[in-house]
Amino acid sequence: MNVSAKRLVRGAAGGTFRVPRFVPVLPRPVWVVLAADAASAAGSGLTLPFLLVYLHTVRGLDVRWAGLAVSAVAFAGLLGNPAGGQLADRAGARNALVAGLVVAAAGSAALVGAGSVPAAFVACGLLGLGAAIIWPAQDALLGGLAAPEQRSTVFAVRHATMNFGLALGAAMSGLLADLSSAASFQRLYLLDALSFLLLIPVLTLCRGLARRPPANIDEADDGTRGFRHAIADRPFRWIWVWVSLAVAAGAAQFHAAFPAYATGEGGLTAGGLGIVYAANCVTVLAVQLPVLKIMAGRRRTHGMALVCLCWAAAWGLTLLADGRLVVFALAMVVFAVGETFLSPTVAPLVNDLAPAHSRGRYNGLHALAYTTGFIVGPAACGLAFAGGAAAAFLVGCVALLAVAAALTQRVERLLPAGLDLGRSGAPRPEEGST
Repeated sequence: MNVSAKRLVRGAAGGTFRVPRFVPVLPRPVWVVLAADAASAAGSGLTLPFLLVYLHTVRGLDVRWAGLAVSAVAFAGLLGNPAGGQLADRAGARNALVAGLVVAAAGSAALVGAGSVPAAFVACGLLGLGAAIIWPAQDALLGGLAAPEQRSTVFAVRHATMNFGLALGAAMSGLLADLSSAASFQRLYLLDALSFLLLIPVLTLCRGLARRPPANIDEADDGTRGFRHAIADRPFRWIWVWVSLAVAAGAAQFHAAFPAYATGEGGLTAGGLGIVYAANCVTVLAVQLPVLKIMAGRRRTHGMALVCLCWAAAWGLTLLADGRLVVFALAMVVFAVGETFLSPTVAPLVNDLAPAHSRGRYNGLHALAYTTGFIVGPAACGLAFAGGAAAAFLVGCVALLAVAAALTQRVERLLPAGLDLGRSGAPRPEEGST
């Protein structure tokens, strides 16, 4: 950092944390949360690629039970997402985030001793529950800390910093993991647990994150009113459907159909798969901020449509790759571009639609749409691939993404124009709007 940039940092005690010109200017508490998220992502990057391998190959669990235990991470989200959202509204987003960090740390630490099927299920369930609480709590916290006109920037930068953390953790894991040594994996899971716990003092000591009651909260709220409001909100309902479809046919297949097809019918080696995933991460880091500038002043729903088109094009390229590494890498680059249009569009829209007293629950249901897609998508992929219909399944994903792209027109018609453009003065739907 140059001298002038350092002066800007020292002069930012009033609340704005200034960094070099190419990085957006955001409130200091937002940077604290983003830095904490990147550190947590680095811890997760150490372990996520190896969970099934660790339980089956290293700990000796039958692969069927190991696979079911891993699925418990996703299924825990069905409970954790709405619970995390409600906790954020009732106890404060920061407190809910801290609670999620504690639960996730307990799950990661429990994996150190997961030498039996019951222990593996408990550990994976805790890890998934903690992560599911963290997601809506953190999104609600960021949504509350940022002004409406900053939310697209905040969530775009969050996507870039999270990917940086995951890539850093994955790179470190390659140096530390040893399939012949259970102790090496146990150290990784302890480091992951530590990455969660170390964030708690940071979040609790930052003055800008001190808990404040949500504005205009109804003291008679019985804990369900916020969910009813979200479900009655037509724009939010259609966004929820869009997220479920796009994730099931797009993001979930990034982890399921793509690696299975690429290393199966596609003829790609394991080393080649690592290269194309690296191309994805590098593209996200390089393109996220330029895409944010491209989206400035443009409709967020158009960005949502571009997400679908990019992901559909990625699956089309995958089908055409025929063992060529460069085409598989191009598919992941195109997929990454779609990711960069997702982060400054959907999450900011959800937080702009949400009243202050229900922001956590809106984010909880939004996270639940992702969880639904990540459960349904891989399950459908497994059935299709087992039946020898891998290529047909990817074609079906392209068709579903086309449907999701068409749904963005419906969302656009329901949103006030200003809200779609991310304007701070945009009117918001009244409670119970239909």
